[in-house]
Amino acid sequence: MSSQLLYCINADDSNVQNAIEIAWNPRAEQSLKSQAFDFLNQLRSEPQGWQICFSLALRDPKPSEVVRHVSLDIVNNAIEAGHLVDQDMISLRDNILAYMQNTYGAADSSNVQLDPVSIQNKITQTVTNLFTALYANHWTSFFHDILNLTLTTGSTSRDNAAGVMLYLRILVSVHDDIADVLLPRTPEEQRRDNDLKDLVRQRDTAMIASSWHEILEHWRSRDDSIVKLCLTTIGRWVTWTEISMAVNDSLLSLLFEFLNSQQYSDGNEPIQERRDAAIEAFIDILSKKMSASDKLELVDVLKVNEAVMQLVGSRELSEMRSTANYDTDLAEGVAKLVNNVVCDIVKALDGSQGNDLVSQRGSAQLKTFLPHVLHFLSDEYDEICSTVIPCLTDLLTLLRKKAKPSSTLASEGSAMLPLILDVVISKTKYDETSFWGQDDAQTDEAEFQELRKRLHVLQKAVAAVDENMYIEKIRDVVVSTFDRFQGQNGQLDWRDLELAMHEMELFGELGYRHGGLYSKTKPVTLAAEQLIGMMFKLVETDVASFSHPAVQLQYMIICERYYSFFEANPHLITRVLDSFVRFVHHDHIKVRLRSWYLFHRFVKHVRQHTGSIAETVIQSLSDLLPINAELPEETSENDNEDMSSTENDQSAVARFNSQLYLYETIGCICSARSIPVETQVLLVRSVTHPLFSDLQAHIDRAKAGDKRAILQVHHLIMALGTLARGFSDYMPAANPTTASPPARVISEEFARSAEAILVALEGLRSSFDVREAARFAFSRLLNVLGSQILPQLPRWIDGLLSERSTKDEMALFMKLLDQVVFGFKSEIYDILNTLLTPFLQRVFAGIAEPVAGTDDEIQLTELKREYLAFLLVILNNGLESVLVSEVNQPTFATVISTIEHLTKDITDFQTAKLAFSVLTRMVFTWGGPDLQLQSLAIGNVNASYGNPQPKLPGFDRFMMITISPTCWAIPSNPNFDPKDAQGKQVLGEAAALQMAIYTKTGQEYLTWLRDAELSGMGMDSGTIDEYLRALCTSDTKEFQQFFKDLVLRSTR
Repeated sequence: MSSQLLYCINADDSNVQNAIEIAWNPRAEQSLKSQAFDFLNQLRSEPQGWQICFSLALRDPKPSEVVRHVSLDIVNNAIEAGHLVDQDMISLRDNILAYMQNTYGAADSSNVQLDPVSIQNKITQTVTNLFTALYANHWTSFFHDILNLTLTTGSTSRDNAAGVMLYLRILVSVHDDIADVLLPRTPEEQRRDNDLKDLVRQRDTAMIASSWHEILEHWRSRDDSIVKLCLTTIGRWVTWTEISMAVNDSLLSLLFEFLNSQQYSDGNEPIQERRDAAIEAFIDILSKKMSASDKLELVDVLKVNEAVMQLVGSRELSEMRSTANYDTDLAEGVAKLVNNVVCDIVKALDGSQGNDLVSQRGSAQLKTFLPHVLHFLSDEYDEICSTVIPCLTDLLTLLRKKAKPSSTLASEGSAMLPLILDVVISKTKYDETSFWGQDDAQTDEAEFQELRKRLHVLQKAVAAVDENMYIEKIRDVVVSTFDRFQGQNGQLDWRDLELAMHEMELFGELGYRHGGLYSKTKPVTLAAEQLIGMMFKLVETDVASFSHPAVQLQYMIICERYYSFFEANPHLITRVLDSFVRFVHHDHIKVRLRSWYLFHRFVKHVRQHTGSIAETVIQSLSDLLPINAELPEETSENDNEDMSSTENDQSAVARFNSQLYLYETIGCICSARSIPVETQVLLVRSVTHPLFSDLQAHIDRAKAGDKRAILQVHHLIMALGTLARGFSDYMPAANPTTASPPARVISEEFARSAEAILVALEGLRSSFDVREAARFAFSRLLNVLGSQILPQLPRWIDGLLSERSTKDEMALFMKLLDQVVFGFKSEIYDILNTLLTPFLQRVFAGIAEPVAGTDDEIQLTELKREYLAFLLVILNNGLESVLVSEVNQPTFATVISTIEHLTKDITDFQTAKLAFSVLTRMVFTWGGPDLQLQSLAIGNVNASYGNPQPKLPGFDRFMMITISPTCWAIPSNPNFDPKDAQGKQVLGEAAALQMAIYTKTGQEYLTWLRDAELSGMGMDSGTIDEYLRALCTSDTKEFQQFFKDLVLRSTR
């Protein structure tokens, strides 16, 4: 022990007190605070340090609250750390018991000042720690001693309020320490706690249970805080003690008295707390683990149904329901009680096989409690409704398991299901106070939509039990609502229509369960048949004419989702498109922008049926097509006030992205096969020419640095690219049966778009936004231009890979080049031969750039991988000769060196693995035919392997001298971990490369390995023989495993 600490302990406690006050003084100097904390931490670690802290905490006069709190914390830490021997703890027991008797046992004296609550809690913790350590052998009178605090001098009643509160706090603390199931424990701690619980049950539970009744009897009308804490204590303890000792007629009578709100005046907060505590007591008592039959009996013994009925019928929950004075906290508490009881009943029924008594009793209780469940499920407050969803989920799961027609529960369930479904559907409806689309209601809307998801899960569970009933019920709701709408000339609450359409949207999961609505023009299932009927009703009753935006938005969602209905009934498409055209001009920003996306989705599906009205539709959209780029600072000032911030509609970027859907929609409509090609050209031209003019008008200003002009150019290029995407789904080199390329005149029309974009790109190649838009357009124009884009390819590369292009831009463009090479491999050779070297030089420069920050490092990694992937595309599509052509031969050495470098990178195994794959592909491409390996004798110099016949002169020597040594770069790195999973994959690729070289060069490779490569690495002759034997006697998979094992063995 340090001399400083010895001095503190042996002298007095003033230094400890000063240290605590300095440490917790926010105005103290930091250096002093640091010294104080160091001192206290040292004191905390000293085995005897607790003694001075204990005397400091309980001395008279009392120091400040923080000093006492920290001192007791150090004492508790010492007990928990095992610093106290038995004699120490006995001494501590005697002293703290004397303190409690003097302070709390004499609390009726006016001269006694009680401790603050925080100190009482710390004392409770200390007493609990002493209980754990001493109750078994050295403090068997623990509960008797603490219970004595509840009596005033000469009294036989538990009339000492301070002592009673401390006694109850200690009981709760003891429970939490040894019986709380949520507290993690080691096996040793669990055994100790189990032993303590057994001892308490043997020695003291009867006395403790009796004390509860005495306390409740005395304080029931005197102190609500004592009543509440006593009920909490009972609820905790009955989970692990004999329930009959605590729960009797006297307690039940008391609980029902507390539940009877008729005794209470409005706003009596303490009495309301007493009632809430009674509810919690019911919940805690019912949570006790017991057999199914005992649990059901307990539900009856506790008269839970009577309690719930009393509470549900109380003024707060009946008369005040649907008023501002409705007691939602009370309703949620009762709902929690109902939920827990029904969960227990369901659990009992689920395990009742062969036990008729449990089945009968559980079924009867289920009938009794179901009305309570539905009562709270229908509550207008979503929090209360959500409280009973778990028990309904359990119930429906049980009904599905017990769905055999002969089952009693199944027959009873058939009566329950319609009742449940009715309430679920009713709760799914917007309530009367709801408003749709208002900014100040966004949180409520989000919470309601989350509740709808949970209610939908219940609906699906009902459907899983009785699908036919579910189908009929949903059909009745939807059809009857549409009939009322039609019969009342459109005069209907928007909430009713929205509910019907919401149910219709959800119903599709069942209607489309088998992949579609129709099979050879016939509905595939009953659900599909009913959904088809609802769709006819939806269109024919003209629900789209209803003015509320929520209904209009739901209408579009349904039409887009069930587009296959319109493909089978094309005569209805025109009518729906008319509605869509109205909606895309809607006044409500949320509906308008969302409709642009839904319109695009719908048209994309039914485009082949829109030819006759294509021109009309395009003309109706013309006023929405002009592009007006807004800079961010303009957006914040000029945004329309009714925009929904929830969906980021206030962003100009979001509005423009939605506007692009209109361009894609027009592309879809123009491409309908029923439209003559000449008309298609005119329609495309009617959209592109205004864009060309606008583009030309802004280029000069953009070159001068006008930010808005640059953004306008970006938007216009994006629009041209999006129009092309909408026009054609054709992908070069894709399966010709999926789509066909557009007519040549169409491609020529879009070639003008490509030229306009290239002119803008060449003038503004220094702008990141313009390059980004051009790259986007390039990928979309591929679909409509086909091979006509190839002559422009050098200009695209020159514009998109400027000196300012980021590594990310290069990587993204290389992905597009992969697509071009693959799609036009039979036509691209000459162009690729011309542009390959300058293109690769830019890539090499990008790879060589220094890395600045994590983002840059990620981009560099992606660029390396795309570079290797690009090489693989060339090698895999018969274009390998372009790499070694006369024009590109000088660059080939750099290609090889970069690949070699990437195979050595142990910080990026994925890239290293890909680099080995490229080398292996080169071996197979240029290494010539596989040799016929006629002998496996390693030492047989006369073995006939045949001679290598590489496609490139000298490539056989190049494979051995240059490529083969790369396989050892990573294994020889001292920082390489051969046990790493990704590292093992790289070793596998390296082994596969060696096997590939062997199949092309045979004996020459074995000789090279023996005489030069392996011996040059310092490998002994025995290992070399083993290595060569494995190489020439194994298949690739076997050799990969050998190579991994060898590397692992050599690193030990």
